[in-house]
Amino acid sequence: MASAARPRFSIVIPAHGVQAYIRECLESVLAQSFTDFEVIAVDDCSPDAGGAIIDEIAARDPRVIAVHHEENGGLGRARNTGVEHASGDYLLFLDGDDTYLPGSLRALAERLEETGEVDLLMFDHVRSYWTGEVHTSTTPRILAPVGDRVLRPVEEPAFFHHFAIVCNRAFRRDFYTGHGLTFTDGYYEDALMVYKVLLSARTAAYCGHRVLDYRQRRQGQQTQTPDRRQFSIFDQYQRLFDFLDERPQPAKIRTLLFERMVSHFLFALARRSRVPGPLRRPYLRRASAQYRRLRPAGYTPPASVLGLKFRAVGWGSYPLFQLLKYANGTRERLTGAARAAVRGVLPRLKRAAGRLVYRGYYALQRRRPLDPGLAVYGAYWGRTPACNPLAVYEAARRLAPHSRGVWVVRREHAASVPRGMDHVVQGSRRYWAAVARATYFVNNVNFPDALVKRPGQRHLMTHHGTPLKRMGLDQQRYPMTAKDIDFDALLARCDRWTHSLSANPHSTEYWSRVYPSDFTSLDTGYPRNDVYYRATAAEVREARAALGIAPGQRAVLYAPTTREHQDGYVPRLDFARVAAALGEDTVLLVRSHYSYDTATTPEPPAGVLDVSRHPSVEQLCLAADALVTDYSSIMFDYANLDRPIVIHADDWQTYAAVRGVTFDLLSGEPGDTPGPVTTTEDELVDAFTSGAWEDARSTRLRGAFRARFCRYDDGFAAERVVRRVLLDQRDAPAVVPLAQRTPAPSPRTAEGAGERTRRVPGPRRAESSSERPKTPPTHAGLG
Repeated sequence: MASAARPRFSIVIPAHGVQAYIRECLESVLAQSFTDFEVIAVDDCSPDAGGAIIDEIAARDPRVIAVHHEENGGLGRARNTGVEHASGDYLLFLDGDDTYLPGSLRALAERLEETGEVDLLMFDHVRSYWTGEVHTSTTPRILAPVGDRVLRPVEEPAFFHHFAIVCNRAFRRDFYTGHGLTFTDGYYEDALMVYKVLLSARTAAYCGHRVLDYRQRRQGQQTQTPDRRQFSIFDQYQRLFDFLDERPQPAKIRTLLFERMVSHFLFALARRSRVPGPLRRPYLRRASAQYRRLRPAGYTPPASVLGLKFRAVGWGSYPLFQLLKYANGTRERLTGAARAAVRGVLPRLKRAAGRLVYRGYYALQRRRPLDPGLAVYGAYWGRTPACNPLAVYEAARRLAPHSRGVWVVRREHAASVPRGMDHVVQGSRRYWAAVARATYFVNNVNFPDALVKRPGQRHLMTHHGTPLKRMGLDQQRYPMTAKDIDFDALLARCDRWTHSLSANPHSTEYWSRVYPSDFTSLDTGYPRNDVYYRATAAEVREARAALGIAPGQRAVLYAPTTREHQDGYVPRLDFARVAAALGEDTVLLVRSHYSYDTATTPEPPAGVLDVSRHPSVEQLCLAADALVTDYSSIMFDYANLDRPIVIHADDWQTYAAVRGVTFDLLSGEPGDTPGPVTTTEDELVDAFTSGAWEDARSTRLRGAFRARFCRYDDGFAAERVVRRVLLDQRDAPAVVPLAQRTPAPSPRTAEGAGERTRRVPGPRRAESSSERPKTPPTHAGLG
């Protein structure tokens, strides 16, 4: 029974480089129906926001104890630190990228009551893959001989065949600390701990509940690091056999552990993600030496293919190992190759021939040195220069004049490229030459698949919105959006990224999880949002005058997002009715999503201005007194202006179910909802006629929303990006605290002001409108 003075479970969670998963991990524990536990979350000097996420959750739940290492000590040391802070009856180890399934702690607690405080309790798990697949384990079959009995582990071989990780078992803390058990440094420390515990425990049992959701990440897991650290496996097993020598066991146990060791060697050797080509022969030599040194007297390998592999290890014969590996996989590979050769070859021949000349030219160009001053820009799949890439381009012209920018556009958009801006047509000869030799690549979407990233090239993914809707790998769960996505190809494109921009911690955490590639997050803010802090009162007036908005007239910008489950553009409001209800002193600026073709839409009614093809969404935002949107990422950008936002969500449940969302926009909670929420036209009109659109509650909600999602936007994002990526400098301007920023003046304020320049808060002064480089029209995304 649990002591009244201490919790039943102490759950030790080490965290290093898992900002994408640590929140989900902790929340899976805190949501358990059994609540008698403590969590010791150890931030092992993580280079990302993992420590901050731990502190955030610990601040609102006293069961979470946050511990921070000043230096990175590795997984073993972090777990040891957690044990030092633990006070529970039982220790559980949970990695920061894994989770617990519902009802798990209750199932463990009930099973422990039945077993009478065993030293060790095994349990089941599932594996969740980044592809969305979930596989059950072989644990029920392996531990079937144990059943409901309580046994001494050394008397039941099945315990030794259970998957050798520490996260699928519970340890009685007094037993664990009483035996002086601690984790060692280096990889494969789990196996050493598991087998030492099995050799020491007097009682063990099995719980059939599936407790652990063991995440199989695409990359970033310790055991997937292909370098000499994989050789730690030999040291760990040597320690195990030293431990075994100090505690003599029956001969069958030594033989069992020897076979587990050799099987583990073979498992790692068969995976190039662990042991790459140049290290395979040295690895096998080490394995062979350890095989001969630790082989039990009179040992004979099993009579099977596995036995032949054992012999290959004993002999140190890499050719024999390769031959056996090849023999196992030949049939499957040949069958797959034959299918691939037949399927769709003929239809592709014509297209392949047409591309052959350019691809050959591209290959030749890639043999030439990189051009250190050449930067290739793109936006929205080859559309007109726009969004974050355009803001970076303009900042580079000012801060890095040695950098020469060239834009990639599709042929149908070439005529819209502003005069004086160099560009190439996608797929042309100049295009292949540019992408072959450029050092820098900047885009808010991915460049085409055929682009090959050369050593030394830098790819900056700027993105084009803060994610409310599900993106990346999360889309696998939503068939309507996943049906046309090749996720393998998507991730291959993401693997080219060296840097990923973020405007807030929400985006940083989310991008790192749904795009599991090896990039550096730049928490700089969005360059396209700099204008919201640098624009003058005169520029606000000019933006309104260009649209024909009269002085004193209220301008409401309506900018909804797209609906993938609908065919074509379907207006969600009766614009004539809404405009009439808002009155003659209001003009409704209607902007459809850029993905829709609205060239043939009818003439807008009185009081409505169709700005769907206006070249700059930033100018529209500067001109607007308020924003009305549904789920578009424009809300996060517009919030920088600290002007009223109304959410008109007439199909939230459908959108959330079909497209998926990352948080509850309609919760009404501070930080989630930026202002009033309406679901009908009447409610929308009432929000404006009643004054709710700009009342005290709206202001409070908007303030909390800005604090959460405008964390890094301050007017200097583009400069930070250029200095970090193109100039490789670390002394970029620090982010100005939100309370010290002054957004561009509102239309009401601007109409009463006459100044041409204004102070921008922070370490730099904004240029006057006459000094600032002229920025071509932009078309920022409404994600």
